[in-house]
Amino acid sequence: MKIAVTYENSQVFQHFGHCGQFKLYKIENGAVQSAQVVDTMGSGHGALAGFLVGHGVDTLICGGIGGGARTALAEAGIRLYPGVSGDADAAVTALLSDSLIFDPDTVCAHHHEGGHTCSDHACHEDKAGCSGNH
Repeated sequence: MKIAVTYENSQVFQHFGHCGQFKLYKIENGAVQSAQVVDTMGSGHGALAGFLVGHGVDTLICGGIGGGARTALAEAGIRLYPGVSGDADAAVTALLSDSLIFDPDTVCAHHHEGGHTCSDHACHEDKAGCSGNH
């Protein structure tokens, strides 16, 4: 198993589509065997699903995420645990012990530059990378 966590300053980064780094965890026998931080090198939104597939990721822990990204991850076969906040390492430990607190219905729970929130536009309308059902 390989888990990716949207990552910034040891915390779960709260906007998947603007994630500059992921922390990748290699899991064997229910325990973390190794972890590394990787830079997305400017990949954004839909390209991030391919980025994760290219790194062998099968599970993602993140904060807010748009509907388009959710679809891309599902099509790539990546299990999604959205709506997570706090320390990235602690989130992985919680997932491995079946105690991770997440919200499977989290969609686009963030604020964009310019001050709009996801509720400021219609469903499936893409504004600053936020798309999907709200």
